Amino acid sequence: MTTERIDRGGVGLRSERGPILLAVMLSIGLVAIDATILATAVPSVVEDLGGFTQFPWLFSIYLLAQAISVPIYGKLADLRGRKPIMLLGVGLFVLGSILCGFAWNMPALIAFRLIQGLGAGAIQPIGMTIVGDIYTVAERAKVQGYIASVWGISSFVGPTLGGVFSDYISWRWIFFVNIPLGLAAAWVLLRRFKENVTRQASHQIDYAGAILLAVGGSLLLLGLLEGGVMWDWDSPVSITILAAAVVLLSAFVLVERRAAEPILPLWVLSHRVLNSANSAALLIGVLMVGLATYVPLFAQGVLGTSALVAGFALAAMTLGWPIAASLAGRVYLRVGFRTTMLFGSVIVVLGAALLLTVNSGSSVLHLAAACFVIGLGLGFSASPGVVAAQSSVAWQTRGVVTGANMFARSVGSAVGVAAFGAVANGVVAARLGDAHADLEKVPGEVLAPAIHDVYYGAAAAAVLLVVAVAFMPNRITEHPVAGS
Repeated sequence: MTTERIDRGGVGLRSERGPILLAVMLSIGLVAIDATILATAVPSVVEDLGGFTQFPWLFSIYLLAQAISVPIYGKLADLRGRKPIMLLGVGLFVLGSILCGFAWNMPALIAFRLIQGLGAGAIQPIGMTIVGDIYTVAERAKVQGYIASVWGISSFVGPTLGGVFSDYISWRWIFFVNIPLGLAAAWVLLRRFKENVTRQASHQIDYAGAILLAVGGSLLLLGLLEGGVMWDWDSPVSITILAAAVVLLSAFVLVERRAAEPILPLWVLSHRVLNSANSAALLIGVLMVGLATYVPLFAQGVLGTSALVAGFALAAMTLGWPIAASLAGRVYLRVGFRTTMLFGSVIVVLGAALLLTVNSGSSVLHLAAACFVIGLGLGFSASPGVVAAQSSVAWQTRGVVTGANMFARSVGSAVGVAAFGAVANGVVAARLGDAHADLEKVPGEVLAPAIHDVYYGAAAAAVLLVVAVAFMPNRITEHPVAGS
């Protein structure tokens, strides 16, 4: 095993890269499996703990905690090093998993899911930052495929484990299974990952910026996720939450202008590569949530498939993604980042167009094929965007940049939930006269046009993705990394 060292003006890193990559993949696997394993176990959880009306918060609170903590962890990783923040994330995720497994009622489970979300907020961006530190752009061409394969495998493993644990053992094991994976990842990181980070004598930590971002961002995501669901968009609650979010985030921008070491430096918003990569990430988040929410619903409610078949129709997207991601590296090394991402975004547009041809008389294979094509396009668009963003900055800001990219995708997911939910509910309300109808109980003849209009929204997002990646430079000057 080779040992490598880099030195960037006092900031160095020494790492046995194979085991470190395995630890990162195990850590990301925790988050990836968790994204799908709980959904299949919800009936068992509700039967045991009750709280049917509260169970959507199992997902919302997790997403909120994850999204808001990402940029904060990114900054801390730049200040303190990757290793302690990654270990903190794994530790919080495992702690949250243990507590979830012993939850005695739904409010307790929701509270413990928040702890899990705080752990997940560190794992994925810091894991990707570590990969960006220890591999060159050429090497990441192959490594990105490995990372993407974790999500592809998890899309099948998660629902399967969730079903097996719920039916034959106990739903609590969907959380306990995280313990050995988390401990293994932490052990390898402790033993093999050695950083030599030269720290300044003191740091002026931007506490005000962190608090404003956390609270303001939480309110924004809460308003987008629950608007039209928990309360009407034009209700006093919705207006108050969104207005407070705007005020706090505006204050955040003012604070960041004056902070010595801002949590999210404002130059990130004026950097050409980062603007293109983050805009693409936001739109990818919109597309992902549109598919994840409405493809299974269409398959079950309109095509009449089982939940398992509907899940596999969506899994076609997560099968296409790692295939494309593993090939994308070779492509962008030859033809450049912009060309590769444009190629991918055009494929997404073609997949979205194919999705628009799905109707109530289509087969589930037709639906799965559209998802597979979109997944291929996203694989060619998303992975090069992350690599380009990381390669355009130095070590000292790579954590912030990776965190900002992940945060953009999370915001996109929340925007997608709000926009697509408003579209679908609007069609249902117009046809049934019920603005609060449960989409899962809406007749297929009403559900079909509602979701079809959502697919028009996804097609629009795909076209905007083409525009976003068109501003990406084709070639990027790489900052020094491992082996340089």
